[in-house]
Amino acid sequence: MSLVYNEEQQQLDDSARDFLSARCSVAEQRRLRDEQVAGGFNASVWNEMLELGWGGIALPEQYGGLEFGFQGFAPVFDQIGRNLSASPLLSSVVLCGTLIESLGDENQRTAVLPALVTGELRLSLALHAQDRFRADDVGVEVRADGNGYLLSGESLWVPDGHQADGWLVAGRLPDGELAVFHVPADSDDVTLEPVKLLDSRNHARLSLSNVRLAASARLGGAQDATSALELTVDRGAACLAAELLGNAENMFQMTLDYLKERTQFGVPIGSFQALQHRVSWMFVDLQLARSAVMAAFEVLDSATADHCERQQLVSLAKWKAGEAAHKISAEAVQMHGGIGVT
Repeated sequence: MSLVYNEEQQQLDDSARDFLSARCSVAEQRRLRDEQVAGGFNASVWNEMLELGWGGIALPEQYGGLEFGFQGFAPVFDQIGRNLSASPLLSSVVLCGTLIESLGDENQRTAVLPALVTGELRLSLALHAQDRFRADDVGVEVRADGNGYLLSGESLWVPDGHQADGWLVAGRLPDGELAVFHVPADSDDVTLEPVKLLDSRNHARLSLSNVRLAASARLGGAQDATSALELTVDRGAACLAAELLGNAENMFQMTLDYLKERTQFGVPIGSFQALQHRVSWMFVDLQLARSAVMAAFEVLDSATADHCERQQLVSLAKWKAGEAAHKISAEAVQMHGGIGVT
């Protein structure tokens, strides 16, 4: 397991750093928040991301992708975390793209994946019936209806669900199997309620009341969707871990720079041994988090790793990146003193 990016990943890292710092920085996120932009992201910036090829990083060339491998998302989401950049890359490309590629039949992959890559189509995953994913607890029930299906229920925390072109909705059949359906945004008997979160990002609550769908709307036909949904959630968690890592690394660097500039008693406060010890522990936490995140992306690209190994390493990355971000954000506020809270 490597702790540094390979040459291709480094190129993506450099490109993402330059682009996001110029076009989708923290200042842009604050503008989206203050102006209450309904979609939660800048549409022109999103189109530029797609022109850079980010929509096709992990997808095969036959579907318009770059066939780079899922590890290509690691540096991109790292830089997204550094800049708090808002986009549907996670919701539409990573989550929905993974689900269609792993569960859909060839006709569904051919019809949908190229449109996700170009941005012609934007989908969102409606999965959670509670605050976290559990395969045995989804909020939508599915019944057979002639040659089609009827869907009823509610899905919470639909990421970038507002203004999406449609949703991939997970539901449970009477026999207990999980199934996923493509529900277009113009479907009848669908209610979408925007959900306000602290980070001002676009989330929604999706309610379905006997929504009638053709049999072709079900991804993968009669195939149970549990394993595909678990892979999708693991990939999304790894990307969020990389985003948290980038966020923590940026806070660490800002704090380190401040310790070198802020003077007290005629010397930089970074010369004080007590602060040096605390910064050293922050650095150690960052390296442990980076190790866990890199391992998660590596196992997600492995053809030989089993289900348990994948889930263990992804869970480790999510936990360690979250712990490091929590510690470093608290230390950053403390070391910045009175200005840290702003």
